[in-house]
Amino acid sequence: MKIFNLKNIGLLVLLIVAVFLPVVISDYWRFVLTIAFFYTIMAASWNLLGGYTGQFSLGHHTFAMIGAYTSTLLMQKAGAPFWVSIPAGILLTMIISSLLGVMCLRIHGIYLALITWAFAEVVRNYFRLHYAFTGGDRGIDSPLIFGTMKPTPYYYLFLGIAVLAIVLIAVIMRSKIGYYLRSIRDDPIAARSMGVDIVRYKIFVFMVASGLAGMAGVFYGHSIGLISPVMGDFNEMAMIIIFVVIGGMRTQAGPIVGAISVRYLMELLRAQSEFRIVILTAIVILIMRFFNGGLMELFRRLKKWIRRDREGPVSAYQELEQKQG
Repeated sequence: MKIFNLKNIGLLVLLIVAVFLPVVISDYWRFVLTIAFFYTIMAASWNLLGGYTGQFSLGHHTFAMIGAYTSTLLMQKAGAPFWVSIPAGILLTMIISSLLGVMCLRIHGIYLALITWAFAEVVRNYFRLHYAFTGGDRGIDSPLIFGTMKPTPYYYLFLGIAVLAIVLIAVIMRSKIGYYLRSIRDDPIAARSMGVDIVRYKIFVFMVASGLAGMAGVFYGHSIGLISPVMGDFNEMAMIIIFVVIGGMRTQAGPIVGAISVRYLMELLRAQSEFRIVILTAIVILIMRFFNGGLMELFRRLKKWIRRDREGPVSAYQELEQKQG
C-alpha cells in the first residue's frame, strides 16, 4: 500500500488546514467546529458498527451520555481527579457495551435496533428521574478540563481525538479483523462456515465503537460544563445516522464529510430552526434517491466525469473495449 498517494496527501493537507484554521476564524466558528469534531467521532464510530459490520444500533449516543455522566459524577460525588474519572468513564462504557453485546448481538436486524433503542430509553429515563443523584432534567455541572470556556483548546482537543478515532478505525478495517467484519455483514452464514467467530467479533466491534463514543462523551461533558439527559434524546441518534448517510456509509471519509458539512449547514439555517430537520430530511431523501452512497459517491462520480473529459472519446472507447474483451 502506497503511503504517499493522492488520497493520503489530500488528507494531510486537510489536517494542516484544520490545525491553522483557528487563526483566521472567530470563537463562534471554533465552537461550531469543535461540536462538528465531536459528531465526527460519533458518526465514524457508528459507521464502524452499522456500516462496516451491519449491526444497526439505535443506542450509540447513549454511551456518550454514560461516559459523560460517569466522569462527572466521579468528580462531583467522589472527588476523583481528571486522570481517574476520564479513563473510568471510557472503561465503563466498554464494560456495559460488552455485557449488552453478550445479551443481544446473537440477533440482528430490526430486533437488534429495538433492543438497543429500549436500552437507550431506559438509561435516559434513569438519569432523568434520579434527580438527587444526576440532577434530573436540569442536568449537572461538569468541571471544565481546561478551566475555561474559550473554544480554542477544545477545538484542538477534539481535532486530536477525531484523528485518533479515524486512524484506529482505519487500522481495524485494513487488518484481518476488518475482513472478518465485512464478511459478517455480507454473509454471516458463509463467514461462520469459514471459521469466523461471529459473536466474538460482533462484541469486539460493539465494544470498540461504544468506547469511542464514550470517549467523545467524556470530553464533551468536560468541554461544555453541563451534561443532561438531552444527550440521550433519540434526535441525537437520528442526527448521527443522518451524518453517516449524507456523507457516505461504509466509507472512511463519509462520516467526516457528513458531520462537518451538515453541522455547517445547520448553523447557516439556525434562523429557520423550525425547518432545519425538514430541510435535512429532504436532503437525505434526495441523496438516497440520486446518490445512494452519499456525498462520497457524488465525489467519485465527479472525479470519473472529469477524468473522462480529460481522456476524451478515444480512451472511453478503449475502456469499453476492455470491458467487452
